[in-house]
Amino acid sequence: MGQKRSYKQYPQEFKEEAVALVKEQGYSVPEAAKSLGIASNVLYRWKDKVEQQRQREDLAEDERSELQRLRKENKELRMEKEIFKKGQCLLCQRNEVKYRFIQENSGLYPVRIICQVMRVSRSAFYAWKARSTQIITAEELHLYRRTKVLFTASRESVGSRELAKKLRAEGFIITRYRVMNIMQKLKLIVKQRVAYKVTTKRKHGDAVADNFLNQNFNPVDKNQVWAGDITYLKTAEGWLYLAVVMDLHSRRIVGWAIDKRMTTSLISRAMIKAYNVRRPPKGLVFHSDRGSQYTSKRYRALLQGYGIRASMGDVGACWDNAVVERFFGSLKHDWIFKTHQPSRNHMKRDVAAYMKYYNLDRLHSSNDDLSPIQYENLASLSVRNC
Repeated sequence: MGQKRSYKQYPQEFKEEAVALVKEQGYSVPEAAKSLGIASNVLYRWKDKVEQQRQREDLAEDERSELQRLRKENKELRMEKEIFKKGQCLLCQRNEVKYRFIQENSGLYPVRIICQVMRVSRSAFYAWKARSTQIITAEELHLYRRTKVLFTASRESVGSRELAKKLRAEGFIITRYRVMNIMQKLKLIVKQRVAYKVTTKRKHGDAVADNFLNQNFNPVDKNQVWAGDITYLKTAEGWLYLAVVMDLHSRRIVGWAIDKRMTTSLISRAMIKAYNVRRPPKGLVFHSDRGSQYTSKRYRALLQGYGIRASMGDVGACWDNAVVERFFGSLKHDWIFKTHQPSRNHMKRDVAAYMKYYNLDRLHSSNDDLSPIQYENLASLSVRNC
């Protein structure tokens, strides 16, 4: 019986050092095998075995990283599901309610994940938390919304005093001081511009009426004193001229006309419309300045035919027709100058819109019997005849 062949055994450290000569020190396999006194095919086997082992280790490391990532995603999905069950009823609520929910659950879940589920940014939540904002009630939120709507409807012109009156008229119990605070909180800033003012002079041959008004702008009843004036309105196509007739008792515009020319016909149309709407008794006083249109014989004859007494302010007395001047200032500063006026037709529609807002929506110091239906007829008649 032949003797069994035995192979020389090498320790693991020796095998690793032999492979290191090839992998790390740049020896070729035959050179390394010769220097170590081993066969080249043996070193080749050792080298292949080490490379296969390292590949398995690298693959295992990638698998561990992927497993960790999947576990993390699974954990976050599980938390998102739990958060959604708790807060799904708040997704349609305002942000303050969501912030309160995030603050209450920040000890159970990461803020990043809660904000992601509630669809708010982390920076906004932390800003709210720093302010210590209190949740406002539904009634207060309704007050804020109505305040902004009324302010926007006035083209950012109504102040805290008039805004408080409007809110009280809608049933809110509120003071002007609180309205000022709300306007500051909502950043509602009144915007105005300076109007362009031009005056006309009368002809020396025309008669001038006495000043019956004498700056008494508060008659005791309607249809006692009316006042009128003309103003210039600038558009991209050119100028327009607006004539108005105001009842000083109610501060309402009872007649108005607008045209491309500033003539006696313009103010006559405004007076005719005012007379047809109101049918005032004889003896009514109509106050104006001494412009050539108001001192003309044709206009004086129109007033006499209606039984209206003419009244005119003194020369250089800017306060003699202050109420109408204030109306023109509101029309321009609060309304017309807030938007571009590309054409005369656009200006006419915009003036008609302001007349409706001024007579029906804007609060005045006195009430008036001009109903919305009567005013709609007046407005449509004024625009149609322009």
